[in-house]
Amino acid sequence: MYSFRLVGLLLLIVMSGCGDNLIPSGEDKRPSVLADSSGGNVTQKSSDFSVYDSNGNNVTLVSSTAGKRGAVFYFTMWCPICDSHMNNMRANTAPSYTDVNFYLVDYVSGSIAEAASSASANGYAGGIFTTLADTNHSLTNIFQATMGTTVVIDRSGIIRMNEDYRDGVNLRANLSALP
Repeated sequence: MYSFRLVGLLLLIVMSGCGDNLIPSGEDKRPSVLADSSGGNVTQKSSDFSVYDSNGNNVTLVSSTAGKRGAVFYFTMWCPICDSHMNNMRANTAPSYTDVNFYLVDYVSGSIAEAASSASANGYAGGIFTTLADTNHSLTNIFQATMGTTVVIDRSGIIRMNEDYRDGVNLRANLSALP
């Protein structure tokens, strides 16, 4: 009985440090931004970037959407959760949006060769995805991204979505709304 009370007391102490995070509001508390300003948030024009894909080709903001309505950037760590998201995108989203480029942003591998190896080992070499080796974390920093962050940029460089991947519904809605 004593150990049960002690565990309860410790749990109460730990949970009290969570503040109001125990019952999240679902409200977007990010600061508002000026539309068409430069940055990494929705409605902003993406900052320019330059990263290499797993074949050693340079990819920039302009080239990522060249000839397409936009681009999707999915930030992956090659973990089972990312694999689930990427499989969902490959099966349920990408086939309907051939006018959009899809990129997997590998921000955990230390080189282009390692990013290519990870993509190949996980079954994502070739196909609809182009793997980007974000070795200096330029994309990760621009979009304040982490595992599962999904960013949609339209052909004019405006960010239409920047959020964690869930079930693909919001991604498809944003892709359908691209000009």
